Amino acid sequence: MSEIPENDNLPVQETPAAAPSNPQAQQRQRASQLAQALRAELRKAVIGQSAVIDDVLTALIAGGHVLVEGVPGLGKTLLVRALARCFGGEFARIQFTPDLMPSDVTGHAVYDMQSEQFKLRKGPVFTNLLLADEINRAPAKTQAALLEVMQERQVTLEGRALPVQLPFMVLATMNPIEQEGTYPLPEAELDRFMLKLRMDYPQQDEELNMVRQVTRSAKADMLEVSPLRTLLQAKDVLALQKIASDLPLDDQVLDYAVRLARATRSWPGLAMGAGPRASIALVRGARARALLRGGDFVLPDDIKSCALAVLRHRVRLAPELDIEGLSVDQVLQQLLDQVPAPRL
Repeated sequence: MSEIPENDNLPVQETPAAAPSNPQAQQRQRASQLAQALRAELRKAVIGQSAVIDDVLTALIAGGHVLVEGVPGLGKTLLVRALARCFGGEFARIQFTPDLMPSDVTGHAVYDMQSEQFKLRKGPVFTNLLLADEINRAPAKTQAALLEVMQERQVTLEGRALPVQLPFMVLATMNPIEQEGTYPLPEAELDRFMLKLRMDYPQQDEELNMVRQVTRSAKADMLEVSPLRTLLQAKDVLALQKIASDLPLDDQVLDYAVRLARATRSWPGLAMGAGPRASIALVRGARARALLRGGDFVLPDDIKSCALAVLRHRVRLAPELDIEGLSVDQVLQQLLDQVPAPRL
């Protein structure tokens, strides 16, 4: 893993407080400043979605994948484009449609007439940041093309396992499943997404600000991402991930994460609970949250703050609660309120 150099010029403001004397604490502070600068930059382009921005940065720092759900026009794709603009690594986009084939995602072998041999043509999945736009517009066969690369960071083509370059992150957008022309995502694929985020309508003052900005632009109804600065390269993301993974975590906080995930398996109102991947995602997400807020260690609140995004796509409501109109988030919120958190 690369480390953030001692003499690099990170685009962040120096804090007036004295820097910690511990080199590890200094590096942690610099990493936190870089993450916060990235957050501020994204908020310039994506208005009214502060919580979603924090969740996407949490997944980026934790090395996970993100699924963003929301009705059309809320800025799901804009958020990913803005992140790609601030990131100096490679970015690719796949527009999922009903006729998209798995080979359009992963790549395929083509016959070269000159050499009279088959050559592998890598698909768009060989990148650092992959936008899978409207992923639930394609049938399960095409969605499954992402299963291997999301879990193992490699693609098998013509019997050869080809690794993708790190960091690798899939950001998928989807429209609500009730909309016409959409296919449900298989549980195996849902489980590979570290977080599932819900993008909702902005508040009135935020929407006013957004409309004011967009109508001043010459680009019709688009918010601009071109003015955003490139703040980090691939090696910087790997360094952030390494620093976050080394953040101290008390055994009581680890136990709390596991208890939350296990509670979903026997909780009244849930027909299906979360597996061990949820426990792992809670801990990884909490470490990323702690780094994002500038903390020196992980708190139970860091676990709780990302719990809904980690769990909502890994559990299933019992039919009777579904009929009553209760949502998964409401049931999970009851669980979070009743499972005791440790006091550190």
